[in-house]
Amino acid sequence: MVWMILGIVSALFLGCYDISKKLALRNNAVLPVLLLATVFGALMMVPVLIASYTSSAWMQAHHLYVAPQSWLTHLALFAKAVIVSSSWICAYFAMKHLPISIATPIRASAPVWTLAAAMLLFHERPNGWQMAGMAVVFCSYYAFAVLGQREGIQFRKNRWIGLIVLATILGTISAVYDKYLIASLGIAPITVQAWFAVYLVVVLGLVVLCCWVPKRKNYTAFHWSWAIPAIGILLMIADFAYFTALSQEGALLSMLSILRRSSVVVSFTAGGLILKESGKRHKALALAGVLAGVLLIMLPR
Repeated sequence: MVWMILGIVSALFLGCYDISKKLALRNNAVLPVLLLATVFGALMMVPVLIASYTSSAWMQAHHLYVAPQSWLTHLALFAKAVIVSSSWICAYFAMKHLPISIATPIRASAPVWTLAAAMLLFHERPNGWQMAGMAVVFCSYYAFAVLGQREGIQFRKNRWIGLIVLATILGTISAVYDKYLIASLGIAPITVQAWFAVYLVVVLGLVVLCCWVPKRKNYTAFHWSWAIPAIGILLMIADFAYFTALSQEGALLSMLSILRRSSVVVSFTAGGLILKESGKRHKALALAGVLAGVLLIMLPR
């Protein structure tokens, strides 16, 4: 049950992360916002890396030690940064142009793909109640898509919908890769998070330098927002809970993916109360389905 609780904690912080992301992107340049957010997230990991070198015994005692890794491991972690960077670039552009109460539920459809991958690659077998819970959640996500069409968003023709779907598929690949890094290669969760955060800055820094800086006058101007550092900090906390959950004995990737994406609850509430988005009543019904599905998943085996 510990890994399930950590999954819920991750979802709460991930929902707050989505809110900060939407606020930071309003009338703002996407790529520099994304880069600065990852910089603030990586800054949280720098003390962990330094302390692992200077105070290794204390860090090991508190399960925060980042052990030295081979160049092959660093290459594997860099590959994760490339996958996630691609996913986030698509997701950030889509989030800027779509209502948060539509974008985040579509993003949350990742468990559909994750479940299939987890069952195929890792031979995970959810029980009957958990399968029923996933079915309820998936149907609720579909309801969100239907409601989006009522707001004039044509899913087949809207390029931002295409980007959020692509971001979701890439996110699923990243989730499966996480399981491989932690469960198969035996890399400690804190090691994955720390070096992944650093390599994200490297990858996104190159993207900004090559794609945004030379043509920045042709794009939306960048302006500072205090929501930007909040993005990186909240994501680091959410990821720490998630990676720790993934390392727990008996943790199921398919279940964690569902629980993590229940962050849509927080995003929906923000869309209705803070961002004043429309269609709250019907979206609330779809949201109730998400909650019901999560409760079924949480039932004891």
